Amino acid sequence: AKPTSNKDGKKEEEEVKEAKEAPSRVTEAKPTKSKASKPSSNKNELTSESYGAMETYHEFTVKHADTVEEFMHLQSFEASKEFLLKHGNVLLQENASNYLLLASLEDEMNGYREKMRLTARQSQIISNIAELAKSLNSHPGNVVVPFFARLDQKPFYDGFMDGVETFVQKIIARAVTKKKEMDRERRQEEEAAASEGVDLASVPKEQRLGPGGLDPLEVIEELPKEMQEAFESRDTLKLRDALLKLEPAEAERLMKRCIASGLWVQG
Repeated sequence: AKPTSNKDGKKEEEEVKEAKEAPSRVTEAKPTKSKASKPSSNKNELTSESYGAMETYHEFTVKHADTVEEFMHLQSFEASKEFLLKHGNVLLQENASNYLLLASLEDEMNGYREKMRLTARQSQIISNIAELAKSLNSHPGNVVVPFFARLDQKPFYDGFMDGVETFVQKIIARAVTKKKEMDRERRQEEEAAASEGVDLASVPKEQRLGPGGLDPLEVIEELPKEMQEAFESRDTLKLRDALLKLEPAEAERLMKRCIASGLWVQG
């Protein structure tokens, strides 16, 4: 799935700050007298002007999400290099780096660990190229070939993969924290809705689904009348009495559905 975005990209920027990575040894290079570090008048050499005006994150995703998604799925370094040489004007922007970071987080939160690992590696390719360009005082587009050439050297390759693994572990940790934050926000919204008497029927179904993916409006319709009244009045004693009147297996089944729909919050 593509990372969600808002028009200002402020929420995404906050997520990016939570999972920024440390550069790996591939990027640890001092400025040299190499051709890449010198200003050039070669018209084929990339400059900041060849990247056009800065776009907001929302504008970037609308225009370029498909290109970044294609890059995310590339398995080989050679394919990644060729793709970057062709689409560097899109992929070597900070917005692309942020998109890949957020996609990594979303993959992990959705349970796609292997997909996340590949996305994280592609994200680190972009980040490391940016760091290498900075160390050489050059434009990122001019160091794509030098970067991949470095990966042919074992010390640099090992350093890069260590950096990828560090980034992956940060994504895993951030996903755990983010899920807890989302659960807490959902509970707070439900409590606020209950206290304000918000009609759940007016809330879009996809927004009112509980943690187990069930619709609270559908679940409450299945409950015995006494249980419905207990939930509507938020009377826990009445709910307990209603459950005691049921067969244990049926009471357990109904409460599991209440939990999955968010009608009942454990703890």
